[in-house]
Amino acid sequence: MTTARRLIPLVGAFVALMIFFRFLIPGFLNPENMVDLAQQISVNAIIACGMTFCILIGGIDLSVGAVLALVGTASVYVLGLGASETQSLVRVAMALGAGSGVALVFGAFNGLCASRTKMPPFIITLATMMIARGLALRFNEGRPIPIAPQESIYLGLGNARIGGVLPVPVLIMVAVVLFSAVLLHRTRFGQHLYGIGGNREAARFTGIAVARTEAAVYMLCAFFTGIAGMIATSQLYSAEPASGAGFELNAIAAAVVGGTSFTGGIGSIPGTFIGAAIIGALDKGLNQAGVHFSFQYILKGLVILSAVYLDVRRKES
Repeated sequence: MTTARRLIPLVGAFVALMIFFRFLIPGFLNPENMVDLAQQISVNAIIACGMTFCILIGGIDLSVGAVLALVGTASVYVLGLGASETQSLVRVAMALGAGSGVALVFGAFNGLCASRTKMPPFIITLATMMIARGLALRFNEGRPIPIAPQESIYLGLGNARIGGVLPVPVLIMVAVVLFSAVLLHRTRFGQHLYGIGGNREAARFTGIAVARTEAAVYMLCAFFTGIAGMIATSQLYSAEPASGAGFELNAIAAAVVGGTSFTGGIGSIPGTFIGAAIIGALDKGLNQAGVHFSFQYILKGLVILSAVYLDVRRKES
């Protein structure tokens, strides 16, 4: 089945969901609410792109939520060094570099362990999730670190609007999704990911550098998490060491709902993006409808279970 044909039921499900909330909640489809929805899904969509790469090769990254918190904490800590009443471009660049650097260190470690040892990625990234969370909580004794109001460039990552209309996080999300789609569907690197996920040993025999490719995938996932982490931190106006809890589950949900197979070798970036939109629309619609958050977790769990069940049935047929 082609990627386009796989997307048809996803698009149909998203449209049906939007129509349902339109009748349930007056004004749900008004332009401002849709812009707000796009901004709301941006962080998850960015992380989910990286998660899709991991799942495609038969792996997973459970550390993204904790790494997101550590990235935000580290970048804001650096941003506050030598702070004055005016913002400094050098300090902002150092903060962005620190956040990206922290993410890449964890990505490199995850990738090295996954590609060079026989440890399951689930266990590796579960361990680094705990390490990253512990390191984040060490900053400022676990207390939030506020971002100074004059740091408009950093704050703009999550709150500014281009022309007063298009949120910067949405623009960044679109750039990441397009880059990921081209990388996966139009390059040899993307072909290698499908090959590794389909049959790792066969991919190795055909000359694919499996270990190097796997390491690159985890670094790419971590880099996207770093971008998402600084956006999320900016939106909160402070670095929250406890932030990002459950973000890995939302990213996995977006990828799986979008058609990425947990066994590897099947998936697409457009599907993941629509999956993130479905998860985001569910969250926003249920919140605006006044549904208790406990039922939201139950419903999302059922959605994920249904997506995995359909994936299994598709493979059996």
